[in-house]
Amino acid sequence: MNYLAHLLLSGDNLDIRFGNFIADALKGKQYEVYPKKIKEGVILHRAIDHFTDNHPIFRRHCKILYPKHSHYARVIMDVIYDYFLAKNWNKFHSQPLNEYTIKFYDDLANRQNLIPPKMLRLTELMKSQNWLIQYSSTEGVTNILSQMSKRTRFPSQFDQAIETILLNQTIIENEFFEFFEELFLFCENHLKSVQ
Repeated sequence: MNYLAHLLLSGDNLDIRFGNFIADALKGKQYEVYPKKIKEGVILHRAIDHFTDNHPIFRRHCKILYPKHSHYARVIMDVIYDYFLAKNWNKFHSQPLNEYTIKFYDDLANRQNLIPPKMLRLTELMKSQNWLIQYSSTEGVTNILSQMSKRTRFPSQFDQAIETILLNQTIIENEFFEFFEELFLFCENHLKSVQ
């Protein structure tokens, strides 16, 4: 799952959501310097990644991308899942995506000193290019994938992935809903278990 899904799956606690957001920048036990709820967010992020990477629906979707994108298929599918989430946001959250996004960026600004240094540039780009809103359109996702393509060391053809997705959109989107319902329940249970 990519940024938007991780944020939504964190629930309403801002510390857990922040921990989930910064998790990829923290290796091993680096998260232990943070307060309890932020640590819980990091652990939740890792649990979401493990659940997703091992789910048969996600694996099946990655196989669709594999012939053209090989080991980048998983990274691309994470972004595509955020596209389906943003496109159907009102099915998952009562607050409009634009308002949710603004509040998230405000919270990040208030926690600037807690953001790992290697994530500072990324958060600036995310806000200036409004990635969370861009996820809601094919044009936006194509733009995000194109930006990601510039940061890869090997040829990735990220910007061509949307063509494959659009050809298979109906089945992938329907199965995404099935997958996400399971993931949502998994996260709810995970968060209850740490309270």
